[in-house]
Amino acid sequence: MRSPLLRAPPPSPADGSPRAPSRTPRTVSVSVSSPAAASRAAAPAAPTQAELLDFARRTAADAALIASLPLDPEGRTWVRLEGPGGSEAWLIGWPPGTGTGWHDHAESVGAFVTAAGELKENALAARLPTDGWKTLELADDVDRERRLPAGKGRAFGRHHVHEVLNASPDRHAVSVHAYYPPLPQIRRYSRGGQTLRLEQVERPEDWQ
Repeated sequence: MRSPLLRAPPPSPADGSPRAPSRTPRTVSVSVSSPAAASRAAAPAAPTQAELLDFARRTAADAALIASLPLDPEGRTWVRLEGPGGSEAWLIGWPPGTGTGWHDHAESVGAFVTAAGELKENALAARLPTDGWKTLELADDVDRERRLPAGKGRAFGRHHVHEVLNASPDRHAVSVHAYYPPLPQIRRYSRGGQTLRLEQVERPEDWQ
């Protein structure tokens, strides 16, 4: 059953998911603490989008940390970081031509910053219904595209739907991502033209 998405969507709120569309045997997942997180006292309240973006930007500027990430030419790699105020954070490596596929982060807000190379974000400037649908027909004016070279990033609100790509044919990219609250789930979608289809719902045990 198809349900229409609103034809007059709200402006887009100001991301990557820690799980690649397909893993390779050499994908690395370990846990480290970032100097940027260690320099901040425990936040008494939930971190805001601006605070998550600030954390991601400062962490992306940590050259030693960025250089410590193992890179694999055949698949994305990641290490988990200690984010501010109990947030979930990741350092992610993107081989040329890799991406997340379309997804959202449920009730979590987040931010990400490119640390090396360049990432491309395709996003929907509309909020999708949270449940009760399998297929949606998107309005013609909901697509947004951003190019994020090293040092650039963005924050986003709850239920932000996007895909993040390294479109370079020959250069790795590295980025820092932070989410609060820690991701309860990720909804993954397929897309053909203006038709968006819910394909899978992932839980933390699927990527940690």
